Amino acid sequence: MFCNQCEQAANGTGCNISGVCGKKPDVAALQDHLLYGLKSLALYAVKLGRNAEIDRFTIEGLFSTVTNVDFEAARIGDLIKRCYELKEKAKTAAGVTITGPVADWKPADDLAGMVAQGEAHGLSTLHVNEDIRSVIEILTLGLKGMAAYMDHAMILGKTDDEVMAFFQKALAATTDANLGLMDFVGLSMECGKQNLTVMGLLNTAHTDAYGHPVPTQVQLGTKAGKAILVSGHDLKMMEEILKQTEGKGVNVYTHGEMLPAHGYPGLKKYSHLVGNYGGAWQDQAKEFANFPGAIIFNTNCIQKPAESYTDRLYTWGLVAWPGVKHIDGWDFTPVINKALECPALPENPGQEILTGFGHNAVLGVADKVIAAVKSGAIKHFFLVGGCDGAKSGRNYYTEFAEKAPKDTVILTLACGKYRFNKLEFGDIGGIPRLLDVGQCNDAYSAIQIAVALAGAFECGVNDLPLSMVLSWYEQKAVVILLTLFHLGIKNIKLGPTLPAFITPNVLNFLVENFNVGPITTVDADMKAMLG
Repeated sequence: MFCNQCEQAANGTGCNISGVCGKKPDVAALQDHLLYGLKSLALYAVKLGRNAEIDRFTIEGLFSTVTNVDFEAARIGDLIKRCYELKEKAKTAAGVTITGPVADWKPADDLAGMVAQGEAHGLSTLHVNEDIRSVIEILTLGLKGMAAYMDHAMILGKTDDEVMAFFQKALAATTDANLGLMDFVGLSMECGKQNLTVMGLLNTAHTDAYGHPVPTQVQLGTKAGKAILVSGHDLKMMEEILKQTEGKGVNVYTHGEMLPAHGYPGLKKYSHLVGNYGGAWQDQAKEFANFPGAIIFNTNCIQKPAESYTDRLYTWGLVAWPGVKHIDGWDFTPVINKALECPALPENPGQEILTGFGHNAVLGVADKVIAAVKSGAIKHFFLVGGCDGAKSGRNYYTEFAEKAPKDTVILTLACGKYRFNKLEFGDIGGIPRLLDVGQCNDAYSAIQIAVALAGAFECGVNDLPLSMVLSWYEQKAVVILLTLFHLGIKNIKLGPTLPAFITPNVLNFLVENFNVGPITTVDADMKAMLG
């Protein structure tokens, strides 16, 4: 195997024995095989035009290959078989003949054969030129990240024909030997543009269903009673858990990226949504061992479970781990029954933290923010957000938040905020100095805040007293970065390390065009940002 798609790639280059995430070589090969099959399907989907079944499968197939989603070999094998069925169906419906090994792809009949085929379709086969291969990989990882966001939007009934056409066009393009470096640079920038549309769709899906987030205090302690802990991003799944547990004596807690659910009126109305338990995804093994209730994952956050809680652990949607019980569909009765069988949590109140500062909430007090900037009460804004992870160097973000001057405001989103969201930052004229914008899925809100401020001050986003200090881990962060590039946003600091899939020449291109750079030391970076 060889996988370098996440920030924890072994030795800073790639995992070649077993994934740091827990992915085994057979699963890695099957995911490579599935991606190859999706490219084959795309060749015919481009000719066929919009087909809801093919489009939906493409999203699910791509999302299944994102880091920390599907670790179950048999499930991926089933996806490969389904991909071939859809490819043959599209081939017949399109009525065209396409020649070449990708178009002619056919999976083996058994899992071992599919693994062997997958081993022949690894990253090294993308292109002979390492720089072109690097940009193809950036595009591919961007498509994976965008598929994750689109999956959530589709679950809530939102889609977009232009975006879906781009998925197929871009996947097909990765097989075209006639395309060069700048062709794939252009496609990557277009991926960022399309992702802005997707994030807008997802924002609309969330707010249509649950209302705009409002600033909300979230309890970090526990309430006496039976409990379910929900980890992930999918709000529809959270809503169903809340509906089905209402009146049954089961309290519901959020974990990781589900924390911002507390800010949505349509979810916070449930009195048994009682708090947030634990921190970011990488701490789950030690935290879940101390949570006596049922636990369920719904998106890309799972890691190898400890035996101490495997018997009360569940997965849902596209998430899967060998030996862990999986919930198909929307009936969560097994999870609820398990929660009722488990010991109750104690009454143990704890600290409260604020969430719910989506763009609607922030822009609702824009006049106060603008006045504070004009008066000099607010000197600078920092967007300190992104993915958290276990690799060393992420204490940088804690130190950065701690050292941010008291006349600055910190916007944050995604699970990287767990590095500092329990610290006390105070306020500036009633405006909290730490504004939790939400999940990584809510990056659209952060962009809207920046654009609105630029409009108010009649300048470009790059001219605002705003600095972006981002942490990345997986493919959703990659596509958000492409969206920021599409918007022309420059001077981004990225860490804790730079992606292993970016070659020196590609990095030089990004530096020259966007002045993106690695984090260094907090003191040096902050001095440069504050001038």
